[in-house]
Amino acid sequence: MGVTENRKVQSMAKATRIRVGIGGWDYDPWRETFYPDKLAKTKQLQYASRQLTAIEVNGTYYRTQSPATYAKWRDETPEDFVFSMKALRYTTNRRVLAEAGESVGKFLGSGITELGDKLGPIVWQLAPTKKFDADDLGAFFKLLPAKQEGVALRHVLDARHESFMCAEYLALARKHDVATVYTDSDEYPSFADVTGPLIYARLMRAQADVATGYAKKDLKTWAARAQSWAAGEEPDDLKRVEGAGKKAKAREVYIYFISAAKERNPAAARGLLAELKQTPPEADPNPRQT
Repeated sequence: MGVTENRKVQSMAKATRIRVGIGGWDYDPWRETFYPDKLAKTKQLQYASRQLTAIEVNGTYYRTQSPATYAKWRDETPEDFVFSMKALRYTTNRRVLAEAGESVGKFLGSGITELGDKLGPIVWQLAPTKKFDADDLGAFFKLLPAKQEGVALRHVLDARHESFMCAEYLALARKHDVATVYTDSDEYPSFADVTGPLIYARLMRAQADVATGYAKKDLKTWAARAQSWAAGEEPDDLKRVEGAGKKAKAREVYIYFISAAKERNPAAARGLLAELKQTPPEADPNPRQT
């Protein structure tokens, strides 16, 4: 890597403390609203990873991938790009989480470390019917290692039952350094209490009749929130179980536009990056918006 290219990568790494992306990259309507005409499906990841700064992989929730697949994703994406991984549903969709040790090991040992520095947070998504049980959840958290084959791991819990909106859960997650998904949706519990060293937000309110998914004023609001989180502060306009904590160290922030009017999510992600004044090095200067 040349000096100029290296400086470019270092500059981008510094700029992308706030990462913005979408869920997956293979969605047919995006061929009309995001991807260039006649782009081969085999080139979609290459293109998407140069327009955004992160992607949340949903396919890993449904089936195990191979080490070769992870290596391929790593090699097709640019420097400083990151993949968040949703862990296998068989690991977390169970009555007793404490019994998930073997499943946790199989997922973490399936080849995800082939991503190397491009491995972002791992999201452990619970079923909407799974209620908070301090003993069971505490035992589960103990199953989540800090490293796998020398690669650092960061864990995020996606709790989807309102019983998690309690001080006991927050204390338990903080004890184990597990971040909590902030979900911007009326369908799931939505609380912005910070429990880990990073922020992970899933935004689920894109509108089909808005070219950028979210109105410009809403993208500005989310940009301000993201900057507050990244600075170690907490937005004062989001619902919490407890009051805002003291100012912390600078944090990494991951914001994904998920579900809702899914066809608009890439445009929403690009719109937020624009509000943050972040432009991926190889981004298309003339993105599609239909």
